[in-house]
Amino acid sequence: MTQRLLAWCLCLFSSMAATPAVADQILVAVAANFTPPFREIAMEFEQATGHQVRVVSGASGAFYAQIKNGAPFDVFFSADAERPKLLEEEGLGVKNSRFTYAVGRLVLWSPDPSLVKGADTLTSARITHLAIANPKTAPYGMAAIQTMQKLGVWEKLQPRIVMGENLGQAIGFIESGNAELGFVALSQILDPKLNGKGARWDVPMDLHEPIKQDVILLVKGRENPGARALMEFIGGPQARAVIEQYGYGLK
Repeated sequence: MTQRLLAWCLCLFSSMAATPAVADQILVAVAANFTPPFREIAMEFEQATGHQVRVVSGASGAFYAQIKNGAPFDVFFSADAERPKLLEEEGLGVKNSRFTYAVGRLVLWSPDPSLVKGADTLTSARITHLAIANPKTAPYGMAAIQTMQKLGVWEKLQPRIVMGENLGQAIGFIESGNAELGFVALSQILDPKLNGKGARWDVPMDLHEPIKQDVILLVKGRENPGARALMEFIGGPQARAVIEQYGYGLK
C-alpha cells in the first residue's frame, strides 16, 4: 500500500511539474496571412506550456486601430513592421519587445490551373476580376499594387479590382468565383486546405517592398506570463520550423 501511494505521489508530482501551476489565457491578434501557421504554432505552444491561446484574425490596420481604442489584446502579430513600431512609440506596446518573426511572400493565385502563366497572366483578356486585400489596412494589398505598377498594368487592371478588407476576404472572393484570381500570401496557398489546388506565380521580391512582419508584446500582456512565454516560443525552433513550412522567410 505504501509503495502504491509513493508511486501515485511521484506521478502527480511529475504531471504538475510538466505544466505551469496556473495556466494563463492569452488573447492574440493575428494578421490574416499568418493565421494558418499560427494556429499550428498555438497548438504546439499550448501542449508545451499549458497556457491557452485565443486567436483573433484580421487586417493589421484594423487591429492597430482597435488596439489604440482599447482592445484587450496581449500580443499582436502584424503583417508589417510599421504598426508594431507605432504602437511601441505610442506607449501601447512594450518597449524592446518587438521583432520580425517572418518575411512574407506575395503570390498571384487562381483555382483554375490553366489561368496563371507568370507575369503575363496580368495582361490576359480572361481576367475580368482580380482580388487584392485593402492596401490601407493590409500590407499584402499594398505589395500587390506596387507589383502591378512596376509591371505597368495597374491602370488597366484598376477597374477590375475586387477589394477585400483583409487577405482572408480576398482569397474568399477567389474561391467563391467572384474573382478569377488574385494576389494573396503564399502561406494561404500552402495551407493544407488548399495545398496543390490551382496554380500560382510567386511574385519576385524586387517588384515590391519587403513584407517584414513584426510581433509585439502589448502593454496588457506585460503582466501575463503566458504572453511573455509565447513571445519566447515564437523565436524558438518549433515555431520557426512551422513558419518556414508555410513559405515565409526568416530574418
